[in-house]
Amino acid sequence: MDTILAGLKGAIDTLGATVLLPIVIFIIAVILGAKVSKAFRAAITIGVAFIGINLVLGLMFASIGYVAKAIVTNTGIHRDIIDVGWPSAAAIAFGSSVGLWVIPVGILVNIALLLTRMTRTLNVDVWNFWHFAFVGSLVVAATNNLAYGIIIAALVAALALLFADWSARAVQQFYGVPGISVPHLASAQILPIAIILNWIMDRIPGINRINISTETIERRFGVFGEPVILGLIIGLVLGLIAFYNAGDLGTVLAKVLGTGMTLAAVMLLLPRMVKILTEGLLPVSDAAQEFVRKRTGDRELQVGLDSAILIGHPAAISSSLILVPIAIILSIILPGNRVILFADLAVIPFIVAMTAPLVRGNVFRMVVIGTVTLAVGFYVANALAPLFTSAAVASGFKLPADALQITSVVDGFLWVPYVIIEAIQGLGVIGIVVIAVVIAALFLFYRRNPLGWERAAGAEDEPAEGTA
Repeated sequence: MDTILAGLKGAIDTLGATVLLPIVIFIIAVILGAKVSKAFRAAITIGVAFIGINLVLGLMFASIGYVAKAIVTNTGIHRDIIDVGWPSAAAIAFGSSVGLWVIPVGILVNIALLLTRMTRTLNVDVWNFWHFAFVGSLVVAATNNLAYGIIIAALVAALALLFADWSARAVQQFYGVPGISVPHLASAQILPIAIILNWIMDRIPGINRINISTETIERRFGVFGEPVILGLIIGLVLGLIAFYNAGDLGTVLAKVLGTGMTLAAVMLLLPRMVKILTEGLLPVSDAAQEFVRKRTGDRELQVGLDSAILIGHPAAISSSLILVPIAIILSIILPGNRVILFADLAVIPFIVAMTAPLVRGNVFRMVVIGTVTLAVGFYVANALAPLFTSAAVASGFKLPADALQITSVVDGFLWVPYVIIEAIQGLGVIGIVVIAVVIAALFLFYRRNPLGWERAAGAEDEPAEGTA
């Protein structure tokens, strides 16, 4: 059995997300009744779009990483818990004992919940099952019990589907991606925090009147408010903060202007890549809805994808770029913090993207929500770092030379694994039962009042055109 699972995991690792996803999409589209030619074209288009998105994200990650390193160097801060980035976290998760099991377990959970009508999401984002394995690997590190880790991975996979269903209508309306949901734990977990903070801001005089969206900026400032110019301006400001002391005037100008142009390119290119992705998704979404309509009448089926499809919106990019220096400041001023961010600062768009539908693209509120979420995340990361490090060592990960412990924004800053670990360490197997009961109760509460839950996540009462 282990040999089969290892072979399956090895094949997925070898193919990578950009090859695996089109294959999965093609197979599913054909099963759902799409013509082979349409399914093939849709799958290739989706694969090409994700390659484009990843290329632009790689450009942004490199630029923001360079900026972050310079800002951290300028501050002179030193911490003993090092951010190693999400690729390392994914490698640790898939390299763990839970990593062997997570793909079949995740698929079985999804099928079971679809058959029992507890979810409307068909999660094809198999490569990102590593998030479920990661939480499971922390449980194994805490309990030395593989069965506990696999059970928790299954429960987290179910929770991700609940988040996907809950946010789907808001995501579809705001981002203009019909038939799509986002079962991406790192992005979806901000929803409860965002709903609470948005409710509070609605009731604070003055604050509740601030509406700084990319649309209002563009209307007020004309060409200087366009997303591409906004990216240039934010890039220039970040470049100045990072590289003001990088050398002579020519060197400083080159670095600052280079950062500005890179982020301007990101603001222009990411939305266009997402539009290509949407073009490829439409035939698959249509086939899914027709398949379900013929067999169940009024039931929906949504295709679950990576939250990368969301971060092309100017509000997501703008707010995340503003949050980069804020995150570094938080790492300096938060009492008791031992974490220094570096590798994962560029993934902040994934953290805040789900808040955009809720706040209608209000960048001010997205920054406030992101700041609070990151502040909480620092303390979560401090608490989880010992287990994160133990899981890394157990999977064969080599620690950085200057690190006593390691973490990452994805998934080391997330409240979901923290709550799970606290429950299990405090209650043992009873904690697992409590977690299962709570997740089951959340599914039932959502099914009793789906429209109310969806409005709370930012959905409008009537279908609306996406603003992406």
